[in-house]
Amino acid sequence: MTTGQRTAFDHRMAVFGTDDGFLAAALPFLGEGLAAPGEPPPVAIADPRNLDLLRDALGADAKDVTCIAHTDWYTGSAANAVAQAASYLTAHAGPGGRIHLLMEPVWSGRAGRSARETTEWIRYEALANLLFAPMATTALCAYDTRTAGPAVVAAARRAHPDTDVYQDPVRLTAELDAVPLPLPPDGAHPMAEPHAAAVRAWAEARGLPAADAELFATAVAETAAALAPLDGHTLLWGEAPACVCELRSAHRLDDPLAGFVPPPVDSPGLWYARQVCAYVDVRDDTAGATVRLQYA
Repeated sequence: MTTGQRTAFDHRMAVFGTDDGFLAAALPFLGEGLAAPGEPPPVAIADPRNLDLLRDALGADAKDVTCIAHTDWYTGSAANAVAQAASYLTAHAGPGGRIHLLMEPVWSGRAGRSARETTEWIRYEALANLLFAPMATTALCAYDTRTAGPAVVAAARRAHPDTDVYQDPVRLTAELDAVPLPLPPDGAHPMAEPHAAAVRAWAEARGLPAADAELFATAVAETAAALAPLDGHTLLWGEAPACVCELRSAHRLDDPLAGFVPPPVDSPGLWYARQVCAYVDVRDDTAGATVRLQYA
């Protein structure tokens, strides 16, 4: 790599509340990508309506910008978004991950639908600074105040290095994880050993279709293997689709990236759980760690 070539992840944020505001942020950014020597075409991941605005404004240059509907990119959990970005960079980015990505979250679906969804999204934004730190990728996260709302925007500012309220990702995620988990319900089902077959049978009895029960049971088994040795009973509760499993480890995880970094193929662990479950909550304490999986 030549001297002076940028190698660090450039994670930016744009806030707008009008169509013109969106274009004022997006067009210069995409133009920067188009002008970057030796870099693949920039990518716009946005609301289809905003993609139409971009195509009209770009004119002849539209053919040189890859447009992806954000509903096709953000299809599940925060961990799914990490995996999607990593896969795209591997397949399409230039040397060292060089590419410009305009990224507009989906606020009319899961992300932002509740305080918990917002927390998961801010976690993703914060951890992106660590996960993609070695990459020469330039990302502009586009926040529309007409859909995201002021509380979401204020929280997102803390996860973007180009704002004046940016916080260290480890500190920010630790703050998010300082909120105690709700206590398990009184009727939670204890299981001495979280064998996949037993978890699958329980999940099917609670209404999960067989294929979903298999995914949930595998997530539980992989998490149990990653947490071994376990400390105490595994607990199961809920009704389909929101089946929940809580596992207790005898050791702390002490890793905000646990389950966000692709593991060896033969040991998927928390990575698998984060890919198939809507939520994976981790809470370390002085005696070990509690991990709670919720399928949907």
